[in-house]
Amino acid sequence: MASSLWSARGASGGLRLGGRPARRMGVLLSYLVLGLGSMFFLFPLYWQLSTSLKTWQDAQRYPPLWLPWPPQWSNYAELVQRFPFALYLRNSAFIVTLVILGVLLSSSLAAYGFARLRMPGRDTIFLILLSTLMLPGAVLIIPQFVLFQSLHWVNTYKPLIVPSFFGNPFSIFLLRQFLLSIPVDLEDAARIDGAGYLRTYAQIILPLARPALLAVAIYTFLGTWNDFLGPLIYLSDKEKYTVAVALRYLQGSVRSRPENHLLMAAATLSIVPCILIFFFAQRQFIQGTVVTGIKG
Repeated sequence: MASSLWSARGASGGLRLGGRPARRMGVLLSYLVLGLGSMFFLFPLYWQLSTSLKTWQDAQRYPPLWLPWPPQWSNYAELVQRFPFALYLRNSAFIVTLVILGVLLSSSLAAYGFARLRMPGRDTIFLILLSTLMLPGAVLIIPQFVLFQSLHWVNTYKPLIVPSFFGNPFSIFLLRQFLLSIPVDLEDAARIDGAGYLRTYAQIILPLARPALLAVAIYTFLGTWNDFLGPLIYLSDKEKYTVAVALRYLQGSVRSRPENHLLMAAATLSIVPCILIFFFAQRQFIQGTVVTGIKG
């Protein structure tokens, strides 16, 4: 009997010890799959960067040259000298800054009203607001263009900036879900101290909603910075172009040859702000998105 117990313990111990290599193999396999997947998704970025460091002849070569040598760092200097790329960056930064301010101000006010203020038909209005998310953007192009043309706003930045000060349905939804998670007791205490709705919104709600506001700001930045259709429709002067539209004119035409090495250099410079925001605001962005989705 003792021998059978000893054999059972040995067998169970062998199973436990045998499970560790299997667990390690599973972890190793997971890292291997993730590594291969990351290489698959990072390959376009590598190709963009490598092409930006090639000569014009190497950029057109087939089969392609995978590693440019020597790297042509002068392509970036040539890009800045031949094209007003710094002007396009300033135009995009100007539009993005005002759009973020408009979306944060208008969407946070609307979200605070939907989350806290009691009024007849509030939920119905919010449902109608959410239903506008199902409208494809192509349906609104012609009515909006006719409206802005009647206001003489075409070839200005107003069609790209002013609508952001009237709220964004997606941003309103995210902020409302976050504001519903804030305890009402804080607002009751402020109301007892004599604070009105606007003072409560400015001094209590906005500081507490900082993670959600940051997430909305990042979403707005990425959407506005990469917007191509809006500036293409409403802007006609080249001095007013944004980065997204300027990249299109570096692809060449029937009268000019494509300069892929300069195009990839411009694309690399255009994604630098997005990469910096990802690295420096990644934690706050994930926190704001997770909290908004779970506690709402």
